[in-house]
Amino acid sequence: MNLILLGAPGAGKGTQATGLSEILNIPHISTGEIFRDNIRRNTELGKLADTYISKGELVPDNVTVQIVKDRISQKDCSKGFILDGFPRTIAQAEMLEDILTTEGKSIDKVVNIVIDDEAVVKRLSNRIVCPSCGETYHLEFNPVEDNKCKKCGEQLVHRDDDKPDVIRNRIAAYHRQTEPLVEFYRGKGKLMNVLSESSIEESLQNTLYALGLKGI
Repeated sequence: MNLILLGAPGAGKGTQATGLSEILNIPHISTGEIFRDNIRRNTELGKLADTYISKGELVPDNVTVQIVKDRISQKDCSKGFILDGFPRTIAQAEMLEDILTTEGKSIDKVVNIVIDDEAVVKRLSNRIVCPSCGETYHLEFNPVEDNKCKKCGEQLVHRDDDKPDVIRNRIAAYHRQTEPLVEFYRGKGKLMNVLSESSIEESLQNTLYALGLKGI
């Protein structure tokens, strides 16, 4: 099964993708995490991506599309994949279709995770991450003692793109550039909406029901 998860920053795409990846045994591909890994390692790609991400802007299509093309061509994607954070524009969606068509593949379902904008600001502004291993925590819902990562002990930090003013820029960019994908995929009969303002477990169960995976 080839899936796309749509939704505003902080809607819970990464969390849901992780759960679905374990259940369906297919890889979770996060373009955001690929970029952040490169930023942490200070690669040329990371330096380029950071000039956009730190301001809440989208990384250019030519960079993002090449990363996705390389990733989905790998062996572990032969039975399916979950795309999280891509596509973000109609242009990217059309490029993705071209890539998949040449490989005899297609997107099966597109899950649109729905959440209120202010709930996103509250959720993300309280998020803290480990700069070493990438583990994510939350000051309200998943606090930790001494502000240190439970996995590796590194001091936790706020990401630059999780500051309230940057979050609002990211949300505005989402509505302007990514939200049109909702109608794009609805027109293809592949879209399903899932609410994400309840618990992680309930949101994931809603997604499973929407995908026809009741009882898994």
